[in-house]
Amino acid sequence: MPRLAYPSFIPAFCFNQAMALWLFLAGAPAAAATPIVGLPCEDCEVPLIGLPANPPSTAQLAPEGEPGQALRLTGRFLDAAGHPRGGVIVYAHQTDQSGIYPGERSNRDPGIRRHGRLRAWATSDAEGRYTFLTVRPGSYPGTTMPQHIHLYVIEPGCALYYIDDVLFRDDPHLTPAAARKADQGRGGSGIVTPRRIGSGWLAQRDIMLGRNIPGYPSCTP
Repeated sequence: MPRLAYPSFIPAFCFNQAMALWLFLAGAPAAAATPIVGLPCEDCEVPLIGLPANPPSTAQLAPEGEPGQALRLTGRFLDAAGHPRGGVIVYAHQTDQSGIYPGERSNRDPGIRRHGRLRAWATSDAEGRYTFLTVRPGSYPGTTMPQHIHLYVIEPGCALYYIDDVLFRDDPHLTPAAARKADQGRGGSGIVTPRRIGSGWLAQRDIMLGRNIPGYPSCTP
């Protein structure tokens, strides 16, 4: 997926500081002071818009009754040594079962219009675990784009960055080449192997903090 590139004549540090200042002045939460890394980063300001003060560890990404196949997406945040990390925020947004980003067309913020209404935040618990309750996304209409869920990581006061999308190993649109690339992705492999649980699906996407993120500052809690 393409990401927003900042102008080539502005150093990354200046861009990060300018973005953080803009969000602060616009009334965004305190997490707006967190520098954006891993540039270029498309829509990296959007996870801060509407960010709750205390996101839960289990978040409702799709509302109850949303059409589609129920999906429980869970995982753990792990640091470079493989230790779980609590207190990290993950922001997710996705298409609905038909492959569109639904709703929010009247929202005045263009980023939220692009992301749609299926967006939510979760904070990892003491064991590093987070969970989203949602439905399986659809491919973009008329394309062979794999089903995917976008993820952004907010380590408060440390770094904000996007990681590789969640992709589904059983998706017929996931090519071997794309799978190989995703296995070496930002934040670790984005490929999940969904398994049936009752009438829905369960998938696990562990997130390796800072892995393959350019300019990651390796903050300690």
